[in-house]
Amino acid sequence: MKLFRNNADFKLDVLREVGNIGAGNAATALSTLLNKPVDMAVPTVNLLPFEEIAERVGGSEAVVVAIFLRVEGDAPGNMFFIINREPARRILQGLLGFNAAENDAYSELELSALNEIGNILAGSYLSSLADFTGLNLAPTVPSLAVDMAGAILSYGLLQFGTMGDDALLIETAFIEGQQDSEGHFFLIPDPDSFEKLFRALGVPI
Repeated sequence: MKLFRNNADFKLDVLREVGNIGAGNAATALSTLLNKPVDMAVPTVNLLPFEEIAERVGGSEAVVVAIFLRVEGDAPGNMFFIINREPARRILQGLLGFNAAENDAYSELELSALNEIGNILAGSYLSSLADFTGLNLAPTVPSLAVDMAGAILSYGLLQFGTMGDDALLIETAFIEGQQDSEGHFFLIPDPDSFEKLFRALGVPI
């Protein structure tokens, strides 16, 4: 049991380092895009069962903004960047200077901005993981949806096919003034991909 716990801790330590580098790369990319400083908190990283994803973002009926895409290459899988309505509004107001609406009626410009942020985050984390592992990992063009979390995840299953049992969760917070705007980044490797990722990272399976 001790060996199992140590191995699990080692996996999380490696994944936290990937998350830290990805967050740094994302902050740099967003700062360049927006031409202003962007601060991001040190992300928290966990592994969790796929069926717990909806609960981590407020429940299956919680309305969220989600950017999702397919990862292709040596370790295929699926990626979701999910953010609740209030943090999304704070990002639009504080980070981008938009006077965001209180409801879900986002303008095309607001949706485009959120999509671009999600795309940059996903690309930064995926690039960091590819650099760490030496694997070829390439994202597809992202899609964006505003809907209940359960519906978005169900659509992802229909769109991308069967997903793996476990997800890598990286919780990222943008720091704006005295408030954090937290988003949830999920990497859900295909059933055989986790083993490939950990083996490439030098982590015992």
